[in-house]
Amino acid sequence: MSFRRALALAACGLAGGSVLFSAVAVAKQPARGGGGDAETRPGPPLLLPPSPAASCPAAPGWVERPAGGYWDSNWDRREPLALINLKKKNEETGEEELASRLHHCKAKATRHIFLIRHSQYNLDGRIDKDRTLTQLGREQAELTGHRLASLGLKFDKIIHSSMTRATETTDIISKHLPGVKKISTDLLREGAPIEPDPPVSHWKPEAVYYEDGARIEAAFRNYIHRADAKQAEDSYEIFVCHANVIRYIVCRALQFPPEGWLRMSLNNGSITHLVIRPSGRVALRTLGDTGFMPPDKITRT
Repeated sequence: MSFRRALALAACGLAGGSVLFSAVAVAKQPARGGGGDAETRPGPPLLLPPSPAASCPAAPGWVERPAGGYWDSNWDRREPLALINLKKKNEETGEEELASRLHHCKAKATRHIFLIRHSQYNLDGRIDKDRTLTQLGREQAELTGHRLASLGLKFDKIIHSSMTRATETTDIISKHLPGVKKISTDLLREGAPIEPDPPVSHWKPEAVYYEDGARIEAAFRNYIHRADAKQAEDSYEIFVCHANVIRYIVCRALQFPPEGWLRMSLNNGSITHLVIRPSGRVALRTLGDTGFMPPDKITRT
């Protein structure tokens, strides 16, 4: 009797659902037409989990990963069921009236998030206030503001990093969007969100990722989520900040491994467009778009 071929799959679960495999040859079967002493040959490979050394480094405690690599529908902790106290009963009937309460907590509008990287700035500045926009950077901000205005959208607000280069970029963009309120925040300041994978050549102490990472993660949780249940119409919001912050936010919003943030590159004044549906589903419309700029105006410093 011939041996059956055996195939076993074992995966090392990574955030975002990627898996790694290693293979070894197992099981032999007799050659066709041979007897018990017939020559044997290797069977199909058996796929086994990689060694611990092949696994990605553990993420900091503030980064939550969905188990098994599937989409976490409650990633922003705003799934209707997560907002309801299921133990609370209706005082008159003793029933939960779950359907009515779920509808009350369910988002009804879509949020459009426009993440803008600041324009080119003076790298020679020793402190933040000296790192002002270059002349080219000011031209880039004008082009970005014109592009946003040309979309014909009713923007609700501009939230920007409190760093000088982001503030100056916002001031120029806002000239093209009169009446849109501006809000400054320290949460969106530039920093090192998480140790990148693969690692970079320039070393940073763990304390840098520990401090900056928690703040940037707080910015993500505070600003990137589905619409509030009370929001009736779709919203369009602009966030002017920095390349590291934007790249980290994109990875987290799409539930990709956040350690991959450095694998992306963003031009100055570029536009990244995220869409968050009422269901909590997230889509990336554009990443680092500068197609509206002439080639000689594009930089990445």
